Amino acid sequence: MSGKRQSAHPPYTYRDYKSSILRGPARDPVDLGELEAKQSSGAGVESRASLAGRFRPGELDHDLTRNARRGGEPLGERIVVSGRVLDESGSPIPDALIEIWQANAGGRYLHKADDHDAPIDPNFLGAGRNVTDREGRYRFLTIQPGAYPWKNHHNAWRPRHIHFSVIGESLAGRLVTQMYFPGDPLLDLDPIFHAVPAAARGRLIAHFDLGLTQPEFALGYHFDIVVAGSGATPRDDHGSGAG
Repeated sequence: MSGKRQSAHPPYTYRDYKSSILRGPARDPVDLGELEAKQSSGAGVESRASLAGRFRPGELDHDLTRNARRGGEPLGERIVVSGRVLDESGSPIPDALIEIWQANAGGRYLHKADDHDAPIDPNFLGAGRNVTDREGRYRFLTIQPGAYPWKNHHNAWRPRHIHFSVIGESLAGRLVTQMYFPGDPLLDLDPIFHAVPAAARGRLIAHFDLGLTQPEFALGYHFDIVVAGSGATPRDDHGSGAG
């Protein structure tokens, strides 16, 4: 999943995204060509192994409405999120490992570092994983995440979003990104979203898809991920710890 093109991706540091100044890399990127050469010579075999094969998801890993129940339903609006993982030419990428994590319906992560005073949902973990099929398709059933304050600036709120990690044959080719929801008014105010070049921002917004909706149960959203090329899905290279 190499082939990153800077025109589609945010800079490593962005002035209005304050924590990126501290978290962005201070050294030059690693040359993946050199890494591949080491792998070809027998070194680094560990990173070449199929992550999807080694960490095959369990029966409920794709269903965040059931994978952490402790005696009740998680609170919030149920949604289906589905799409395809594609390469630069538009061909599907099978057996890619997809992991997602998100806030609950109240806008809180189940993490000790999250001190937002929204309630914790004891029946919602906020994390799941899946593997793409031969057509590159994936599917998750989850809860619509809530917005939350993040102290980047006065009265700063993050739009509703879901974090995605995609890994193919090599951990070195991991793609981390965020999926947003259509019509969210907070998108116009979010520095993380605006760090992405304007022409590529739309690639981070899912589309409502009635065909994915489960009648009387869950609304559906379609989100494709393109790992490289001129139409690549923008990466989140700042890490996953703050947003």
